[in-house]
Amino acid sequence: MKGYWVNEIFYSLQGEGVRSGTANVFVRFKGCNLECAMEEGEKSIGGFDCDTEFESGIKMSPHDLVDACEAMAVKQANSNHVQFSVIFTGGEPAIQLDKELVSMFKDNGWYTAIETNGSMDVSDLGLDWITVSPKVAEHCVRQLTADEVKYVRGNLQGIPKPKCKAKNKVISPAFNGLEKNQDAVLWCIELVKQNPDWQLSVQDHKLWRIR
Repeated sequence: MKGYWVNEIFYSLQGEGVRSGTANVFVRFKGCNLECAMEEGEKSIGGFDCDTEFESGIKMSPHDLVDACEAMAVKQANSNHVQFSVIFTGGEPAIQLDKELVSMFKDNGWYTAIETNGSMDVSDLGLDWITVSPKVAEHCVRQLTADEVKYVRGNLQGIPKPKCKAKNKVISPAFNGLEKNQDAVLWCIELVKQNPDWQLSVQDHKLWRIR
């Protein structure tokens, strides 16, 4: 049976980037091909630790996954006569996500988005929105176009030089767990002032204390 290993499904607001504040069903896939670490390394640009558990999961068929998202969205929203939005995230969703699943969501009227580290090309999946948030050196990035590129920046880290081309370029200050790092915030503010083709995005969901 065709299936996907899913860590969790939940309904919440997007907390960062250009689409911050929008309601979405989040599908978090199990597993990742990279790692987040404070120290720079082969699988991480360094500067931040991963704050998400994505190693556990259950296997779901395409139909069961779409049905679960549909039921969750309809239960939460006041109306089912709106276009619901799904964000595929992880871990790294590109390891499992394919055209079949994206098409199934779109055939059911969904807006489809992905948050990916850019290490795999997802251009041919038919997604409506692609956010690339690189975790490795730019020469390892394989997704070369996106709607948005997003980087976490700690205090004194320089402005990125993305290999991936995107209309929206975002930097987000590193947090200390759920707590804002004010030095990183002030530093990122200065980076944006000096580089006005970028914009600032604080991880609002952590400030809001939501998923």
